[in-house]
Formats: sequence, structure tokens, C-alpha cells
Amino acid sequence: MKARITATLLKDVEVKTEPYEIVDDLLTGFLARVQPTGKVTFYFAYRTSDGRRLRSRIGAYPAVTAPNARLKAEKLSAEVVLGSNPQQEKQTERIKRQRAKHESLAGFIEYKYKDWALSHQRRGQETLDLLHRNFKHLYVKNLKDISAWEIQKWRTERSKAGLSPSTINRSVTTLKAVLNRALEWGVIETNPLQTIKPLKLDSKGVIRYLSVDEEHRLRAALDDRQQELVDSRNSGNAWREARGKEKYPELTGALVDYLKPLVLVVLNTGLRRGEAFSLKWENVNFERKSLVVMGSTAKSGHTRHVPLNTESITILREWFEKAENELVFPSTVTKRKLVTVQKVWAPLMRRAGIERFRFHDLRHTFASKLVMAGVDLYTVKELMGHSTIQMTERYAHLAPEHKASAVERLVKSNRKNY
Repeated sequence: MKARITATLLKDVEVKTEPYEIVDDLLTGFLARVQPTGKVTFYFAYRTSDGRRLRSRIGAYPAVTAPNARLKAEKLSAEVVLGSNPQQEKQTERIKRQRAKHESLAGFIEYKYKDWALSHQRRGQETLDLLHRNFKHLYVKNLKDISAWEIQKWRTERSKAGLSPSTINRSVTTLKAVLNRALEWGVIETNPLQTIKPLKLDSKGVIRYLSVDEEHRLRAALDDRQQELVDSRNSGNAWREARGKEKYPELTGALVDYLKPLVLVVLNTGLRRGEAFSLKWENVNFERKSLVVMGSTAKSGHTRHVPLNTESITILREWFEKAENELVFPSTVTKRKLVTVQKVWAPLMRRAGIERFRFHDLRHTFASKLVMAGVDLYTVKELMGHSTIQMTERYAHLAPEHKASAVERLVKSNRKNY
């Protein structure tokens, strides 16, 4: 259909069962496409220098009025006469915008890194949360414009705020890894943080482990928590029975709550948090008195077999009787893998009167007790799943008999000389 495209024409435009076009009879290439829904879109059609027929979208009516659409079509017509290709330029501009969106830290994480992290990292979401928590102020910057000075400044501020060097190093290493991925994928040419070296750490450090008294208090607190849950359930059922409501199942047996078996199993096996959370019943062998930490859930990536002592076997057998899930310690809310125990851990520590003790320190307690009992470091290394003996040597000072015997030799030497 050929006609003068005006506001009056479009006001009463005919809607047909099939899409059709109104070609302007005054301006060559200017047209309006009418859909069966009544939607009208303006275009400018033209022929390129190499003979191809293209069209450039101007906009939809009535957001773009007929007069404004005509003005834009006239401008495009003039550009084509001068040898321009509006469609190609629009595509080039779109590519530039898309590239710019990916080149900012926020864009790269959202559109490229996020899916990769969630697919290839066991703790991909934790990585994304760490980046957002620590480096949100850098999200608006292009990757190539993130400077080593900015990170040095951030490290200084975090140090003054009391963060440990290991925590600061972990955050910076994560950001450097993101930029390395951008380098590998061709988004940037160099990693601007490549020259940053990690803060020096005390390789030995202070190992936090439970004293005998603290362990007694922790076990008592776990029992008290269980009894509190039983009392709460009984009280709730009494209230429901009095009102003719269906009662909840009674909590019976030595274990009514996941936290007690989780804590005691970690205390007796030294499992990492993620290894315990991922543990499945199929990986527990009661006959052989051992469990298997699968390589897919181990920090080292290697499968290892962990022997179970008498207490661990007893606890797991009792807990297995209540199992309703393939996971040994599933979330009581989602019934899926646990993500954290922080909400219940802090109250438990207060109840036990234990300060500055993390869930991970249960693992330190396991290793420390082994060393203090005279177990050699190589065996401890294998049980802990350490990749190097240097990691296990942090516990060497807890075996005082070795150092004591060394300095005692001085006495014997002195007796010979005098």
C-alpha cells in the first residue's frame, strides 16, 4: 500500500489479518509496518553500495510520532546518499555497548564469570558473594582500569579494620583470579593486579583447639540443646492436644537434632565443613568402620578414606535410624545440603561458655589431640587430607616430648664436658 504517512492516516489505520506495509509516496524508503495486533513500526529501507537491500528500524508508533519518524527517515536517507550504512553502524554501536558492558567488573561478573563460577566451582556462590561484599566499589570500573594502587589502599583499610592477613589475601586472590579469567577469555590484555604479592602470614600461627574442660562444656551444651528441643516439642504437642489439633511426631532417642551428631563426628574425624555437609550415607561403611570423602567434595580434589572410632560409629548408627535423606546431615529446613551452621553455632558457643571458637576449629581440635597423643605427623597429614606435610607441621609444637628430649641432650652433654 502506498500513501502519505501522517498522523491522520495512522490514527485510523486499517488492521488486517496479515501484516502489511504502508510505503510513503513522498520520501523513498520511508515505510510503516502494520501488524494484525494493530502495532505500527516505522522503518527506512535502502540499498547499500554493493546492492544489498536493508532496512533500519526507526521506532514504534505512537512512542515515535509520524512527523518525527519522517525526520529520522530523511536523516537516514541523507546518510545513505553519502555512502553510510545505518544498519551496519547500528550493529557496530550495539556491539560496542555490549562489549563495554562486559568490560566493567560488574558486567564481566554478571554476564560471563557468574555462570562459569557456579558451574565449575564447588563454592561458586560463596565466591560471588565475597566479590560483592569486598569489591562492590570497583564494580563500575572497567577491568583494565582497576589499579594495583586501589587494591593496596583497600588492603591497608582492611588491615586497620582488624581483618587478618589470611582473610585479606583470600579476597585479593579471588579478585585476581577473576581478572585472570578475563585475560584468558580475551576481555583484557593484561591483569592489572599481577604484580600484587600476598601479605606475609605467620605460617605457624596460633592453633585454636578445645581444652579438656571446654570439650566437656561443649558436649553438655549439645545435650542441653537437645533436651530443650524435646521439651519444646512436648509443650507444643500438649498445646495442640488441648485444642484438638494433630500432634507433631515425638522426639525420642539419644539424638534428636542434627547439630550434636555433626559436631561429634567432626571432632572424631577432622572433616572439613564442606566435607561433612556433603557426606552421604552411601559413603559411610559401618562394617569397615570408615567413611569416604569423595574427591568432588574434598578441598584437595583427592578421595580419602577416614577411619571411624567407636564413638563415631555409635553416633552414626543411631543417627542413621532417623535418616530420611541421602545426606548424613541435611538442612532441617530445605532437606538439601547445609550451607552454614552459623545461626546455631554462635548460640551454642554462648551456652557452652566458649569464646573465639569457630566450627572449623573442631578440625584443629581433632588434629591437636592426635599430635598430643603421640600420633606421628605423617599419619595426621593423611587423616586430615592435607596436600603437604608443611600444613600439618603447624601442630608439631603440640608434641612437646620431641623438643623436651632435644634440650635434655644438653644436660647430658654438659655432664660429659664438666
